[in-house]
Amino acid sequence: MRPDLPQDLLARAAEWPELHRWERSELGKAMRRLGLTYGEIRDIVPVPKGTLSYWCREIRLSPDQVIAIRERSISRRGVPVDTQWRRRLEIERIREEARAFGRQHLADPRFVSGVALYWAEGSKTGNDLSMANTDPALLRAFIGFVRRYHDPDARFGLSMHLHEGNDEEAARAYWRRSTGLVDASFTKTFIKPRGTGHRKNHLEHGICTVRVRNPADHWNRMMMWIDVIADDLGGLAKPS
Repeated sequence: MRPDLPQDLLARAAEWPELHRWERSELGKAMRRLGLTYGEIRDIVPVPKGTLSYWCREIRLSPDQVIAIRERSISRRGVPVDTQWRRRLEIERIREEARAFGRQHLADPRFVSGVALYWAEGSKTGNDLSMANTDPALLRAFIGFVRRYHDPDARFGLSMHLHEGNDEEAARAYWRRSTGLVDASFTKTFIKPRGTGHRKNHLEHGICTVRVRNPADHWNRMMMWIDVIADDLGGLAKPS
């Protein structure tokens, strides 16, 4: 079993993209001194093997560390490698930063109302930051929130649910125009056939879904913001 890393090293590993070269070197050497193999270090941080070998050229492992590495090598044969280690660290960092950001913005009505809107109407499916509705004003509010609090350069895609007989091209033009996403691409439209529902007055433009592209980080951030808002509202509900 690989030696456990102290929390401070794990935190620094999660900040790898922002570290200076000398900081990366010191982190790599610190993990090597703990008895990690080059492969184990590279499972945690994306460093070329040659670079890592150069950094650690003067580090000598103890006899016990060498024996432990041999034992791990034997025990790991046939065991799948955990390739998601770095991603889990990154998600943990994103969620902790989101928690702090959310608490700092509890007095911001735009932030709170945007999170509450998503809490009520947005997708909660993992890694899918999207909202479906018939009201273009609500969808524009979602788009504005994403650009204000997540990423000003966020990109979006659209999809539609229509009834048989709706004009698909006209609906696409309507949703592009009414959401302001004039260049957005559409995924395949779901068309509900006749006789499968009780609605008599079919919506002329159907239901539109606005979906953020590359949403994983944003989705993790939003779920933490919902937790922050929920905790704050729960505190207000407690009897004094």
